[in-house]
Amino acid sequence: MKQRTLGRQGLTVSALGYGAMGISLAYGPSDENEGIATIRRAHELGVTFFDTAELYGQGENERIVGAALAPHTRRGRHRDQVRLRLHRHQRRRCRQPSRAHPRGRRRRPAPPRRRRHRRALPAPRRPQRAHRGRGGDGQGVRRRRQGPLLRAERGGGANTIRRAHAVQPVSVLQTEYSLFERDVESLFPVLRELGIGFVAYSPLGRGFLTGQAKPGAEYDPTDMRSWDARFQPGNYEKNLEATQRLADLAAAKDATVAQLALAWLLAQGDDIVPIPGTRSPRRLEENVAAATLTLDDADLKRIAEILPTGGFGARYPDPLLPTWD
Repeated sequence: MKQRTLGRQGLTVSALGYGAMGISLAYGPSDENEGIATIRRAHELGVTFFDTAELYGQGENERIVGAALAPHTRRGRHRDQVRLRLHRHQRRRCRQPSRAHPRGRRRRPAPPRRRRHRRALPAPRRPQRAHRGRGGDGQGVRRRRQGPLLRAERGGGANTIRRAHAVQPVSVLQTEYSLFERDVESLFPVLRELGIGFVAYSPLGRGFLTGQAKPGAEYDPTDMRSWDARFQPGNYEKNLEATQRLADLAAAKDATVAQLALAWLLAQGDDIVPIPGTRSPRRLEENVAAATLTLDDADLKRIAEILPTGGFGARYPDPLLPTWD
């Protein structure tokens, strides 16, 4: 697979990455063994960038990803061929989402235990950290060998990015971006001015752009699509119609609608890396093949006519999104 460089600190990854969240969170019941098989198949096909987090199953997702990639991350054996992105959240989910609480009720994690000492000890020196954005969804920036990763959850945020980058050069900004979700495009000028790469999660619109979407009421109650606004009456029908038109265009290029959607993202710039997630090795192979699909100006124009500004329905209820300035 072709490689892309994210940021000016030299972080090089596969043009398509893999988002592991869905193996253990947000999309209903799953099979761990199938998840491991999918991750290993991704590596076989040239994927070197894998994204996981403590929040995804309270550490369960990290364990699964670790088990899948263990043969390739042990010291001295292809260790440098895998880029594993781990991000932490300031708040933890304490129960499954519901229609009343779409992202789950939250509580702050208990503070770490402190050992008592007979005499006061000086505070340990800590590496300098960049400015923390408001909100609790991982906007903190930590020192990393090739620059930190910022995580944005709402459009705007140029000032936050500039402040963070001034403290320590940032390699990557990560947030949702797809044909359905376009708000982050307003940040691209400042990212390119500062030399910051971009990682797009949910690049297939929570699976809507796979062509397999169902009305929200037909999903398992533990599946976030059961409450996602894009899958609800009114929005669902409009998004379905747009997806069908995209599928017609994809068929003319001997591709699937998912491949078309991923190829569109790759065409938005060499500094963009989508991280689609799936639990199916077969679907994984379909996604990876999108890296070889080329869209010409006529294709991009047609896509823009179908979805000029994104899909229908907000990705999260507005009060749940932190605001960056």
